Amino acid sequence: MTAVGMAQPGGPEVLRPEDTAVPRPGAGQVLVKVAAAGVNRPDVIQRLGRYPPPPGASPIPGLEIAGEVVALGEGAPAEMLGRKVCALVTGGGYAEYCVAVASHCLPVPDGLSLAEAAALPETLFTVWHNVFERGFARDGETLLVHGGTSGIGTMAIKLAKLFDLRVIVTCGSDGKCAAARELGADHAINYRTQDFVEEVNKLTGGNGAELALDMVAGDYTQRNLDCLGVNGRLVTIAVLGGAQATINMAGLMVKRQTITGSTLRARSDAFKAALAEEIERTVWPFVAAGRLRPAMDKAFPLREAAAAHARMEAGEHVGKIVLTMEDR
Repeated sequence: MTAVGMAQPGGPEVLRPEDTAVPRPGAGQVLVKVAAAGVNRPDVIQRLGRYPPPPGASPIPGLEIAGEVVALGEGAPAEMLGRKVCALVTGGGYAEYCVAVASHCLPVPDGLSLAEAAALPETLFTVWHNVFERGFARDGETLLVHGGTSGIGTMAIKLAKLFDLRVIVTCGSDGKCAAARELGADHAINYRTQDFVEEVNKLTGGNGAELALDMVAGDYTQRNLDCLGVNGRLVTIAVLGGAQATINMAGLMVKRQTITGSTLRARSDAFKAALAEEIERTVWPFVAAGRLRPAMDKAFPLREAAAAHARMEAGEHVGKIVLTMEDR
Protein backbone atom coordinates (compact mmCIF):
# COMPACT_ATOMS: atom_id res chain seq x y z
CA MET A 1 0.00 0.00 0.00
CA THR A 2 0.95 3.66 -0.23
CA ALA A 3 1.51 5.44 3.07
CA VAL A 4 3.07 8.74 4.10
CA GLY A 5 6.27 8.37 6.10
CA MET A 6 9.21 10.49 7.13
CA ALA A 7 12.87 9.58 7.40
CA GLN A 8 13.59 12.23 10.03
CA PRO A 9 11.81 15.04 11.86
CA GLY A 10 11.51 18.35 10.07
CA GLY A 11 9.30 20.62 8.03
CA PRO A 12 6.38 19.53 5.87
CA GLU A 13 8.79 18.49 3.10
CA VAL A 14 9.94 15.43 5.12
CA LEU A 15 6.55 13.80 4.51
CA ARG A 16 6.95 11.45 1.56
CA PRO A 17 4.75 8.74 -0.01
CA GLU A 18 6.29 5.29 0.35
CA ASP A 19 5.36 1.68 -0.30
CA THR A 20 4.84 -0.43 2.79
CA ALA A 21 3.10 -3.63 3.81
CA VAL A 22 -0.62 -3.64 4.50
CA PRO A 23 -1.06 -4.07 8.29
CA ARG A 24 -2.87 -7.09 9.68
CA PRO A 25 -5.58 -6.67 12.31
CA GLY A 26 -4.93 -8.27 15.68
CA ALA A 27 -7.40 -9.49 18.27
CA GLY A 28 -10.36 -7.14 18.57
CA GLN A 29 -9.20 -5.07 15.61
CA VAL A 30 -10.45 -4.41 12.08
CA LEU A 31 -8.63 -3.49 8.88
CA VAL A 32 -10.08 -0.41 7.19
CA LYS A 33 -9.61 0.45 3.54
CA VAL A 34 -9.15 4.17 4.08
CA ALA A 35 -11.13 6.65 2.01
CA ALA A 36 -10.03 9.72 3.96
CA ALA A 37 -7.93 10.65 6.98
CA GLY A 38 -8.06 13.74 9.15
CA VAL A 39 -5.06 16.04 9.57
CA ASN A 40 -4.58 17.31 13.12
CA ARG A 41 -2.15 19.48 15.06
CA PRO A 42 -0.70 16.43 16.88
CA ASP A 43 0.35 15.08 13.45
CA VAL A 44 2.38 18.24 12.92
CA ILE A 45 3.97 17.95 16.35
CA GLN A 46 4.82 14.30 15.63
CA ARG A 47 6.42 15.33 12.34
CA LEU A 48 8.56 17.82 14.25
CA GLY A 49 9.79 15.01 16.50
CA ARG A 50 8.04 16.25 19.65
CA TYR A 51 5.13 13.79 19.89
CA PRO A 52 6.31 10.20 19.41
CA PRO A 53 3.71 7.45 18.94
CA PRO A 54 2.91 5.47 22.09
CA PRO A 55 4.42 1.96 22.39
CA GLY A 56 2.96 -0.42 19.83
CA ALA A 57 1.39 2.30 17.68
CA SER A 58 2.12 2.72 13.98
CA PRO A 59 4.86 5.28 13.23
CA ILE A 60 2.78 6.50 10.28
CA PRO A 61 0.99 9.77 11.20
CA GLY A 62 -2.77 10.04 11.30
CA LEU A 63 -5.17 9.77 14.25
CA GLU A 64 -8.56 9.49 12.53
CA ILE A 65 -9.85 7.71 9.46
CA ALA A 66 -12.97 6.73 7.57
CA GLY A 67 -13.51 3.92 5.10
CA GLU A 68 -14.72 0.35 4.68
CA VAL A 69 -13.90 -2.57 6.97
CA VAL A 70 -12.26 -5.20 4.74
CA ALA A 71 -10.83 -7.69 7.27
CA LEU A 72 -11.43 -8.73 10.86
CA GLY A 73 -9.05 -9.73 13.61
CA GLU A 74 -9.88 -12.48 16.06
CA GLY A 75 -12.90 -11.58 18.16
CA ALA A 76 -13.94 -8.54 16.11
CA PRO A 77 -17.71 -8.49 15.46
CA ALA A 78 -18.53 -10.35 12.24
CA GLU A 79 -21.21 -7.81 11.30
CA MET A 80 -18.56 -5.11 10.91
CA LEU A 81 -17.16 -6.67 7.71
CA GLY A 82 -18.11 -4.44 4.79
CA ARG A 83 -19.37 -1.68 7.05
CA LYS A 84 -18.42 1.95 6.49
CA VAL A 85 -16.91 3.34 9.67
CA CYS A 86 -14.91 6.21 11.05
CA ALA A 87 -12.42 5.53 13.81
CA LEU A 88 -10.05 7.08 16.29
CA VAL A 89 -6.62 5.44 15.86
CA THR A 90 -3.26 5.82 17.62
CA GLY A 91 -1.43 6.19 14.30
CA GLY A 92 -1.35 4.87 10.75
CA GLY A 93 -4.09 7.04 9.27
CA TYR A 94 -2.02 8.51 6.42
CA ALA A 95 -2.24 5.28 4.43
CA GLU A 96 -4.47 3.32 2.07
CA TYR A 97 -5.16 0.76 4.82
CA CYS A 98 -5.20 1.22 8.58
CA VAL A 99 -5.88 -0.99 11.58
CA ALA A 100 -8.42 0.22 14.15
CA VAL A 101 -9.74 -1.21 17.39
CA ALA A 102 -13.27 -2.38 16.62
CA SER A 103 -14.72 -0.69 19.69
CA HIS A 104 -13.17 2.64 18.64
CA CYS A 105 -15.18 2.70 15.41
CA LEU A 106 -18.45 4.50 14.76
CA PRO A 107 -20.84 3.75 11.88
CA VAL A 108 -21.02 6.26 9.03
CA PRO A 109 -24.69 7.18 8.60
CA ASP A 110 -26.37 7.97 5.30
CA GLY A 111 -25.81 11.56 4.27
CA LEU A 112 -22.37 11.83 5.87
CA SER A 113 -19.54 11.71 3.33
CA LEU A 114 -16.45 9.67 4.15
CA ALA A 115 -14.35 12.84 4.04
CA GLU A 116 -16.64 14.41 6.65
CA ALA A 117 -16.62 11.20 8.68
CA ALA A 118 -12.81 11.20 8.74
CA ALA A 119 -12.89 14.75 10.13
CA LEU A 120 -14.97 13.80 13.17
CA PRO A 121 -13.30 11.34 15.58
CA GLU A 122 -10.25 13.21 16.89
CA THR A 123 -11.99 16.52 17.50
CA LEU A 124 -15.29 15.01 18.63
CA PHE A 125 -13.69 12.63 21.13
CA THR A 126 -11.43 15.43 22.41
CA VAL A 127 -14.13 18.06 22.79
CA TRP A 128 -16.70 15.73 24.30
CA HIS A 129 -14.28 14.37 26.90
CA ASN A 130 -12.76 17.71 27.86
CA VAL A 131 -15.74 20.04 27.71
CA PHE A 132 -18.48 17.74 28.96
CA GLU A 133 -16.71 15.04 30.99
CA ARG A 134 -13.73 16.88 32.48
CA GLY A 135 -15.22 20.38 32.27
CA PHE A 136 -18.72 19.40 33.45
CA ALA A 137 -20.40 21.77 30.99
CA ARG A 138 -24.06 22.39 31.71
CA ASP A 139 -26.93 23.98 29.78
CA GLY A 140 -26.90 27.75 29.89
CA GLU A 141 -23.23 28.12 30.84
CA THR A 142 -20.70 30.23 28.96
CA LEU A 143 -17.77 28.45 27.29
CA LEU A 144 -14.62 30.27 26.20
CA VAL A 145 -12.71 28.57 23.37
CA HIS A 146 -9.35 29.67 22.01
CA GLY A 147 -8.58 29.04 18.34
CA GLY A 148 -12.20 29.28 17.32
CA THR A 149 -11.63 28.33 13.67
CA SER A 150 -9.33 25.37 14.31
CA GLY A 151 -10.61 21.82 14.02
CA ILE A 152 -11.06 21.66 17.79
CA GLY A 153 -12.50 25.15 17.96
CA THR A 154 -15.09 24.63 15.24
CA MET A 155 -16.19 21.32 16.79
CA ALA A 156 -16.41 22.96 20.22
CA ILE A 157 -18.70 25.65 18.79
CA LYS A 158 -20.98 23.17 17.05
CA LEU A 159 -21.17 20.68 19.90
CA ALA A 160 -21.65 23.33 22.58
CA LYS A 161 -24.54 24.93 20.71
CA LEU A 162 -26.29 21.55 20.43
CA PHE A 163 -26.24 21.41 24.22
CA ASP A 164 -27.38 24.99 24.78
CA LEU A 165 -24.12 26.59 25.86
CA ARG A 166 -23.21 30.20 25.14
CA VAL A 167 -19.91 30.24 23.21
CA ILE A 168 -17.23 32.94 23.14
CA VAL A 169 -14.19 32.27 20.95
CA THR A 170 -10.91 33.99 20.22
CA CYS A 171 -9.45 34.19 16.70
CA GLY A 172 -6.47 35.85 15.05
CA SER A 173 -8.26 38.03 12.49
CA ASP A 174 -11.54 39.77 11.85
CA GLY A 175 -12.19 37.36 8.99
CA LYS A 176 -11.79 34.36 11.23
CA CYS A 177 -14.01 35.99 13.85
CA ALA A 178 -16.71 36.36 11.19
CA ALA A 179 -16.27 32.71 10.18
CA ALA A 180 -16.60 31.58 13.80
CA ARG A 181 -19.81 33.53 14.22
CA GLU A 182 -21.18 31.97 11.02
CA LEU A 183 -20.47 28.56 12.54
CA GLY A 184 -22.54 29.44 15.59
CA ALA A 185 -20.29 31.24 18.07
CA ASP A 186 -22.22 33.84 20.02
CA HIS A 187 -19.22 36.15 20.23
CA ALA A 188 -15.77 36.19 18.63
CA ILE A 189 -12.83 38.22 19.89
CA ASN A 190 -9.84 39.18 17.73
CA TYR A 191 -7.04 38.56 20.21
CA ARG A 192 -4.61 40.60 18.10
CA THR A 193 -6.60 43.81 18.48
CA GLN A 194 -8.60 43.24 21.68
CA ASP A 195 -7.80 42.14 25.23
CA PHE A 196 -9.76 38.92 25.47
CA VAL A 197 -9.85 39.02 29.29
CA GLU A 198 -11.45 42.45 29.23
CA GLU A 199 -13.87 41.43 26.47
CA VAL A 200 -14.98 38.18 28.14
CA ASN A 201 -15.67 39.96 31.40
CA LYS A 202 -17.57 42.67 29.55
CA LEU A 203 -19.64 40.09 27.66
CA THR A 204 -20.50 38.24 30.87
CA GLY A 205 -21.43 41.33 32.85
CA GLY A 206 -18.35 40.94 35.02
CA ASN A 207 -19.33 37.44 36.14
CA GLY A 208 -16.83 35.60 33.93
CA ALA A 209 -17.30 32.42 31.94
CA GLU A 210 -17.98 29.11 33.63
CA LEU A 211 -15.60 27.10 31.46
CA ALA A 212 -12.55 27.65 29.22
CA LEU A 213 -11.09 25.20 26.70
CA ASP A 214 -7.47 26.14 26.04
CA MET A 215 -4.83 24.92 23.60
CA VAL A 216 -2.24 27.59 24.39
CA ALA A 217 -1.23 27.28 28.07
CA GLY A 218 1.88 29.32 28.95
CA ASP A 219 0.96 32.88 29.84
CA TYR A 220 -2.62 32.26 28.71
CA THR A 221 -3.17 30.18 31.86
CA GLN A 222 -3.56 33.08 34.29
CA ARG A 223 -5.42 35.12 31.68
CA ASN A 224 -7.89 32.24 31.30
CA LEU A 225 -8.40 32.13 35.07
CA ASP A 226 -9.02 35.88 34.95
CA CYS A 227 -11.80 35.19 32.42
CA LEU A 228 -13.49 32.66 34.70
CA GLY A 229 -15.91 33.39 37.47
CA VAL A 230 -16.53 31.67 40.78
CA ASN A 231 -16.27 27.88 40.45
CA GLY A 232 -14.89 28.32 36.91
CA ARG A 233 -13.16 25.39 35.24
CA LEU A 234 -10.10 25.62 32.97
CA VAL A 235 -9.38 22.62 30.74
CA THR A 236 -6.06 22.59 28.89
CA ILE A 237 -5.56 20.21 25.96
CA ALA A 238 -2.35 21.52 24.36
CA VAL A 239 0.63 23.70 25.22
CA LEU A 240 1.25 25.63 22.01
CA GLY A 241 2.26 28.67 24.05
CA GLY A 242 4.55 26.81 26.42
CA ALA A 243 4.32 24.07 29.02
CA GLN A 244 5.15 26.29 32.02
CA ALA A 245 2.78 28.78 33.63
CA THR A 246 2.76 31.09 36.64
CA ILE A 247 -0.62 31.58 38.29
CA ASN A 248 -2.10 33.50 41.20
CA MET A 249 -3.03 30.69 43.58
CA ALA A 250 -4.71 33.07 46.01
CA GLY A 251 -7.06 34.24 43.27
CA LEU A 252 -7.79 30.65 42.29
CA MET A 253 -8.59 29.78 45.91
CA VAL A 254 -10.88 32.76 46.43
CA LYS A 255 -12.86 31.92 43.28
CA ARG A 256 -12.72 28.16 43.97
CA GLN A 257 -11.54 27.57 40.42
CA THR A 258 -10.38 24.26 38.95
CA ILE A 259 -7.58 23.55 36.46
CA THR A 260 -7.50 20.22 34.65
CA GLY A 261 -6.35 18.84 31.32
CA SER A 262 -5.81 15.69 29.35
CA THR A 263 -4.24 14.01 26.35
CA LEU A 264 -6.07 11.34 24.41
CA ARG A 265 -3.65 9.38 22.24
CA ALA A 266 -1.96 7.38 25.00
CA ARG A 267 -5.14 6.56 26.92
CA SER A 268 -6.06 2.89 27.21
CA ASP A 269 -8.14 1.03 24.64
CA ALA A 270 -10.76 0.44 27.33
CA PHE A 271 -11.05 4.17 28.04
CA LYS A 272 -11.41 5.02 24.34
CA ALA A 273 -13.99 2.25 23.89
CA ALA A 274 -16.07 3.67 26.75
CA LEU A 275 -15.75 7.16 25.28
CA ALA A 276 -16.81 5.90 21.84
CA GLU A 277 -19.83 4.16 23.37
CA GLU A 278 -20.90 7.32 25.17
CA ILE A 279 -20.45 9.43 22.03
CA GLU A 280 -22.42 6.95 19.94
CA ARG A 281 -25.25 7.06 22.46
CA THR A 282 -25.24 10.78 23.24
CA VAL A 283 -23.87 12.64 20.21
CA TRP A 284 -24.15 10.30 17.22
CA PRO A 285 -27.94 10.77 16.92
CA PHE A 286 -27.20 14.41 16.00
CA VAL A 287 -24.79 13.18 13.31
CA ALA A 288 -27.31 10.67 11.97
CA ALA A 289 -29.98 13.38 11.84
CA GLY A 290 -27.67 15.74 9.94
CA ARG A 291 -27.54 18.27 12.78
CA LEU A 292 -23.81 17.85 13.46
CA ARG A 293 -21.28 18.09 10.67
CA PRO A 294 -17.61 19.04 10.86
CA ALA A 295 -16.55 22.38 9.43
CA MET A 296 -14.52 21.35 6.38
CA ASP A 297 -11.60 23.41 5.12
CA LYS A 298 -9.78 21.61 2.30
CA ALA A 299 -9.06 18.08 1.06
CA PHE A 300 -5.66 17.04 -0.28
CA PRO A 301 -4.68 13.79 -2.00
CA LEU A 302 -2.66 11.49 0.24
CA ARG A 303 0.50 12.15 -1.78
CA GLU A 304 0.16 15.87 -0.96
CA ALA A 305 0.31 15.42 2.80
CA ALA A 306 3.18 17.91 2.91
CA ALA A 307 0.95 20.59 1.39
CA ALA A 308 -1.78 19.77 3.92
CA HIS A 309 0.68 20.26 6.78
CA ALA A 310 1.93 23.50 5.26
CA ARG A 311 -1.63 24.83 5.15
CA MET A 312 -2.22 23.90 8.77
CA GLU A 313 1.00 25.54 9.91
CA ALA A 314 0.20 28.70 7.93
CA GLY A 315 -2.93 29.08 10.05
CA GLU A 316 -5.12 29.86 7.07
CA HIS A 317 -7.60 27.02 7.54
CA VAL A 318 -11.10 27.24 8.95
CA GLY A 319 -12.17 23.83 10.18
CA LYS A 320 -10.77 20.45 9.23
CA ILE A 321 -8.15 19.52 6.65
CA VAL A 322 -8.36 15.96 5.32
CA LEU A 323 -6.36 13.64 3.10
CA THR A 324 -8.19 11.53 0.54
CA MET A 325 -7.08 8.42 -1.29
CA GLU A 326 -8.23 9.97 -4.56
CA ASP A 327 -5.67 11.74 -6.74
CA ARG A 328 -8.08 14.45 -7.82
